[in-house]
Amino acid sequence: MRIGVLALQGAVTEHIVSIEKTGAVGVAIKRVEQLEDVQGLIIPGGESTTIGKLMRKYGFIEAIRNFSDQNKPIFGTCAGMIVLAKVISGGEQGHLELMDITVARNAFGRQRESFECDLEVKGISAPVRAVFIRAPLIEMVGPGVEVLTVYKDEIVTARQGHLLAASFHPELTDDYRLHQYFADMVMASMATEQ
Repeated sequence: MRIGVLALQGAVTEHIVSIEKTGAVGVAIKRVEQLEDVQGLIIPGGESTTIGKLMRKYGFIEAIRNFSDQNKPIFGTCAGMIVLAKVISGGEQGHLELMDITVARNAFGRQRESFECDLEVKGISAPVRAVFIRAPLIEMVGPGVEVLTVYKDEIVTARQGHLLAASFHPELTDDYRLHQYFADMVMASMATEQ
């Protein structure tokens, strides 16, 4: 099983390390054609506007939408969650517009308000360590979206079928269970293809 990490910006190496702890192979995705060789894709954190511009420049918008149309799992973390969202608060144009969520950028404040905490994630037995850095949050979810984690009355992890989104950076801790959750989604999707 091969899981790609979109390598335009963000903690690509850290995601690959977490993926490999699950037993899958992590692949840095720098070209559109590499998407054909992976069964799942992670869109990491960074700066969502910059990631969106680079995705447009290198042809990733259509390619990732096609990837999603094949029900291949996609996991967006922090800025990657913003990139997945149908609606971004404040009128910014959406990027992939795949997941039926409305997100607010930098909802937890600027860099100095960054923090770590343990979160209960539906489907994972014990709390997961989460690192929030200028994190967004999910303001609204559509009817097909399952809320997996709420922190201080705010939605920070959600799933819609083959799409997974988290406000925080699971790759910046030694706790790879959210990556395992995603790897299990990829494994299930591969099983239905056969």
